[in-house]
Amino acid sequence: MTTVVAGSGVLRYLDLSSGQQRVLDDLPFDGNHLVSGPPGSGKSVIAVHRAAMLALTGAPATLLCRSNLLRQHVAPATAELGPDVKVATVHSWLGSWYKRAVGGRPPTHTPGGFDIDWPALLTEAMGAGELPSPGALVVDEGQDLPVGFYRLCRLAGARVTVLADEYQTITESRSTADEIRRVLAAEEVRLAENHRTTRPIADLAEHFRLGGADPLLPERDGPLPVMARYRAFGELTTELREHVRSHPNRTIGVVVRYRELQLRLLEVFERAKVPVQAYVGAGQGRYRDIDADRPGVHLVTRASVKGLEFDTVFVPDCHRDTADPADPDQTMMYYVLATRARHELRLGFAGDRPPAHLDAVPRDLYRPRP
Repeated sequence: MTTVVAGSGVLRYLDLSSGQQRVLDDLPFDGNHLVSGPPGSGKSVIAVHRAAMLALTGAPATLLCRSNLLRQHVAPATAELGPDVKVATVHSWLGSWYKRAVGGRPPTHTPGGFDIDWPALLTEAMGAGELPSPGALVVDEGQDLPVGFYRLCRLAGARVTVLADEYQTITESRSTADEIRRVLAAEEVRLAENHRTTRPIADLAEHFRLGGADPLLPERDGPLPVMARYRAFGELTTELREHVRSHPNRTIGVVVRYRELQLRLLEVFERAKVPVQAYVGAGQGRYRDIDADRPGVHLVTRASVKGLEFDTVFVPDCHRDTADPADPDQTMMYYVLATRARHELRLGFAGDRPPAHLDAVPRDLYRPRP
């Protein structure tokens, strides 16, 4: 229910749950709004439909995504539901708007970097006179954007709808729901139900949730998540090959922490004839574009996985994380990782025993595989 594109095509209004329809129906076209909700509640679906509805009012509407991979994922459905909606990453949209408003490129802390100097940018925007109107903006994964972005939206007179869950933050430049509401003077509505995962996956994910209202967990059953020891790349490769053979129509996400390991695994998988797509942010050609709905293995880094979902998710390098099970950023990352999986979840590690942050997971929430 939460995917942007279903097996039979784009999820249309009548395909949505009653709660999702109610949120879309109740959101006024004027003013700023925050739609919050847990993983699997359909925030990206709501973002696409909201942008299409705003475009029907005649206003220029833009759907903003934090990552290029998420932009690729939602763009086809947006083009079908709202042909007049522009879909862009926040960084590309900001560069285009700033060039029209001030000229040149936005100021950054490092030359040519992505680390926007928000105080400098806001100061320059305030001194630029009349600013070009951003129109209606719909922001997906809005918790991963800094407060400075929302101050700019307010300054420029944008009509903003933000889809966010502050307990799924994976960046240092983040905003809480309270900050988004306050800066935008936004009204908040909430989605409550997880439509994505099975109940066993949702139960394990709850171990990593740090706060917020308790979500309505799914009743759909499925296998317990697996915690597996991988002694070598060959074990992971064999398991993936068997999983692809047993489930030829499934999407399988292999999510790793660092690009170095991603590139090493890509070479191993391709040599072993495992059907694999890889998204490498700085890559070109087939390593720059990925179809997240196509069956087979999708090899991505954690930095790119937000907003995506797969039938099965493998996280094979959990031993590379800090040993501190109380690290809030790491805990939040595992909440995000676990909730990417629709049907099966496999957490992997190297070494003689699980790392401390996995060893702290209650034993009834997973099946160990030595």
